Amino acid sequence: MDPTVLDPSALDPSALDSSAPGSTAENSTALDPEPGRLPQPARRPTMYFIGVTTARSSIRTVFPRWAEALGLGDVALVGIDLPLHAPAADYRRVVEFLAADPLSLGALVTTHKIDLYQACQNLFDEIDPLARLMGEVSSLSKRGGRLVAHAKDPISSGLALDAFLPAGYWARTGAEAFLMGAGGSAIAISWYLTRPERGADRPSRIVVSNRSTERLATLVGVHTELGTGVDVHTVHTPEPGDNDGVLAALPAGSLVVNATGLGKDAPGSPLTDATRWPAEAIGWDLNYRGDLVFLDQARAAGVRLEDGWVYFLHGWTQVIAEVFDVAIPTSGPRFDELGRIAAAARR
Repeated sequence: MDPTVLDPSALDPSALDSSAPGSTAENSTALDPEPGRLPQPARRPTMYFIGVTTARSSIRTVFPRWAEALGLGDVALVGIDLPLHAPAADYRRVVEFLAADPLSLGALVTTHKIDLYQACQNLFDEIDPLARLMGEVSSLSKRGGRLVAHAKDPISSGLALDAFLPAGYWARTGAEAFLMGAGGSAIAISWYLTRPERGADRPSRIVVSNRSTERLATLVGVHTELGTGVDVHTVHTPEPGDNDGVLAALPAGSLVVNATGLGKDAPGSPLTDATRWPAEAIGWDLNYRGDLVFLDQARAAGVRLEDGWVYFLHGWTQVIAEVFDVAIPTSGPRFDELGRIAAAARR
């Protein structure tokens, strides 16, 4: 990418004016810059969504309705799309813009969590312990003019897991967890599953695969520092057939997670259609939109499956609470109401 592209002066201000017609909930992408460009300075309190294909997310319809239900006032959500593994300079320009702009309050980061952290960690005034441990950032917010980086995935992924796996599942089944993909979400899920306070209710083993070895090394480093006592085994799987072999060797009841982004950020699945699933396996796709090939494969095999919808709800409510400094419960009537609002706008 041309290093001058992420330059707000190159944009037409009238096209991105937050007061311009079309910036309503019915056209919630009206304020988005074109891919690779920075937004205009915010004219009302604004949260950003840093991703790859942000305009396609249900949050674009859900956010205005949640903002009303939460009493946030006249606020905006603006998407910033960057390609996978964008140049470090592009991540830095985005974070520098957010830090300097008074009405830009924070951001949810998806897909780019590790890359953005690595490129920008010296730009953050505060880094929470989980973000520092995991080397990723999923939430940016401001407190007293200071830019704060958080890793919210360990919390949101744990809440999503607990929504479909009953307490005592791992102790009862002796099953393993197989995480395909070694990015921020996989690190967060593996962290949650290995917490010592879970006692015997942890997988007998966690297997993590990835197409590149660098991310696997990062994940191993996190678990080495934690010293949790659960066997975390990594496998280099440059081809989908490589994952098939790992899956076929899993014990009954194992959890199989698509944490690769395939099916949303890029087409396809980390498995082939010929794969053999273990008995009573559970397939969890962190995606809820896209071609969702992984879920189709699991469904065809008669596997119990979960999509990423509850993960989406917890991921966004955790970050919105941080950015706007409001309390949002993780369960109960108020959370359920936010879920109903979101479900009505799901796309």
